[in-house]
This record gives sequence, C-alpha cells and structure tokens, in this order.
Amino acid sequence: MLVADIPNAETGFRLLFSATPFPGYQAEMLLLREEYGGNWYRWESKNMEGWLCPALFKYFTTAPPKLYCKAEKIP
Repeated sequence: MLVADIPNAETGFRLLFSATPFPGYQAEMLLLREEYGGNWYRWESKNMEGWLCPALFKYFTTAPPKLYCKAEKIP
C-alpha cells in the first residue's frame, strides 16, 4: 500500500522511517508485541499488521512505540 503510487516499485524504492513524525509521512505504525526477536506493528488506518525482523535494532536500541514511514521513488 505504501508503494501503490510508485511506478516499478518492484525494482526498488526508498523507505524512510522514524520514531517521530516527519513531513510527508504516509503511515503511523503502532507497536503491538515482541515475537521471535522481532516486533509486530499495526497500521491502524489500514487495519493491517506486520512483523519487523530484528534488523530493526540496527537502527534503534529498542523497538519504538510508534514508527512513521514513507515510501519514495528512487531518483
């Protein structure tokens, strides 16, 4: 859903994410629970859930209570 308006997204796109809101973010994800070293997040407005693998901890020391995301076309 984040890449729906990006032509040829299957060949690549840029994903921006932050623990705080930023200009133009598309989605606010809410932390639900930890499981198998990763974390489940919920996109309330789309009624969707997804699991993020432990690679999240390359960017954060702990799983943020919220993640803000935006997908962009690669220039």
